Amino acid sequence: MADGIDKLTAAMAAGDEDAVGTFYRRYFDWLYDQARRATRRDEAFCLDAVQEAVLRVIRTIKAVETEKALRAWLKLVVRATAYDLLRHESRRRRREQVAVASRGEIVAAESEAPDEEQIAWLRRGIAALDPKLVQMIELRYEKGWTLQRIASALGVSSGTIDGRLRRALRQLRRRADFDKVSDV
Repeated sequence: MADGIDKLTAAMAAGDEDAVGTFYRRYFDWLYDQARRATRRDEAFCLDAVQEAVLRVIRTIKAVETEKALRAWLKLVVRATAYDLLRHESRRRRREQVAVASRGEIVAAESEAPDEEQIAWLRRGIAALDPKLVQMIELRYEKGWTLQRIASALGVSSGTIDGRLRRALRQLRRRADFDKVSDV
């Protein structure tokens, strides 16, 4: 596939999965930066915004002639998506506050003690993964590193880190669901 924006966007519009992958790798960091600039929110929120924006892009993209035109459109898509998520979050908070106030409840943050058996299962599941992936998980969830910091340390893109972590979590969830069904 050629590197031209017109060919890339035309292929995406035609449903070419390789073109979508190329697009994702090429523009993930830039889309993430746009979400951060638009919202000034935390990494998790911005990753959600980018994920939703990419889904919108895949559904609605048409062939675009220039990089400048594509970036202008992508900027609009990611900002609109981020603002939609902010509005959704605001409405949800208002509904929760109304529900709590109408019942006269006091909302207290209760932390439930984690189940030691679940923690042990999770540790075994993570230990069975590829060592590079285990390293990424430790940096992300134990040390609290951002995707960009992990990417810089490991010499790959933050989109690569994001994709690998998402796949690993999906794999662990599937194993957990299978184990639940097997126990019944």
